[in-house]
Amino acid sequence: MDRRLLTLAALGATLAWSAPSAAQGQLNLYCSVQIEWCQAIATNFQRDTGIRVNMTQRGSGETLAAIRAEAQNPRGDVWFGGTGDPHLAAAEENLTQAYESPNNGQLQTWALTQWRQSNQRAIGVYAGAVGFGFNTELLARKNIAPPTCWADLLDPRFRGEIQVANPNSSGTAYVIIATLVQLMGEDQAFAYMRRLHPNVNSYARSGTGPIKAVARGETGVSLSFVHDAVTERNAGFPVAYNTPCEGTGYEIGSMSILRGARNLTQARRFYDWALTEPAQRLGFEAGGQLQTPSNRNAPLPQGAPDLSQIRLIEYDFAKYGRAAERRRLIERWDREVGALPR
Repeated sequence: MDRRLLTLAALGATLAWSAPSAAQGQLNLYCSVQIEWCQAIATNFQRDTGIRVNMTQRGSGETLAAIRAEAQNPRGDVWFGGTGDPHLAAAEENLTQAYESPNNGQLQTWALTQWRQSNQRAIGVYAGAVGFGFNTELLARKNIAPPTCWADLLDPRFRGEIQVANPNSSGTAYVIIATLVQLMGEDQAFAYMRRLHPNVNSYARSGTGPIKAVARGETGVSLSFVHDAVTERNAGFPVAYNTPCEGTGYEIGSMSILRGARNLTQARRFYDWALTEPAQRLGFEAGGQLQTPSNRNAPLPQGAPDLSQIRLIEYDFAKYGRAAERRRLIERWDREVGALPR
């Protein structure tokens, strides 16, 4: 079975012990964070509430496509995690529904900004910045200095050494495109990506694929969220990261309740639970994930990148989260970058 489509139904023996004898209903959860984190929130929510969880894990781009395809017959109740732009697109397309949690008062300003900009249909649960992950041993062996600026990635020394995700399936990749457009202007950004193309060895399906390839020594450099680089380093791999000297974009990983959710009471209960401080510790505790939590009482995990120390752009989530803008930029990428010969 594809581990990205792992469902908790297959883990029934693991979870059966935790469900109280009185059934509390079920929840169909779409999850767009790492599989270990998805499993942890599903397991802990089921244990805490007695609500049976059926979980499907996919990247945010794939999840948005599935939600669109199921719009007339929704199969999911809640979408947890993944970059905020597709959550904003889903809100604009009326694929999600408004909800105000009693736990909103515990959240960071950026999480509530996401909620307001989506007309109360998406809320921030974590944040993380884009940067360059790299394999220190591989680059040292090839005598290649790590990149510190966007401009460095165009250097011939990185020919065939860079991996980035495909924006058709990866929210991470779309954030990178939107970041470059906001830094450089649209035409200049696409000219940059065309020049970058010869240095890219692969456009991976998922946003975490490139940093995992760096960890395995399959590529020298990745364009990734920098917290994922720290996760790989903490797992013992020779991975480090830099953030671009010119400035960089960031994600607000979000959560939404799907329009037409069949288990609305359970969906709202999960939504409230996921915004609590104990729930927001689970990404780090279960899988060493190092995003910045949206609950102000949840501590920044030890070793996590400090967003206050990174040169972040004024990322326009309202504009680049619009469905039409997202679609237009990805289509332009397909024509001008993705279609280039390898």
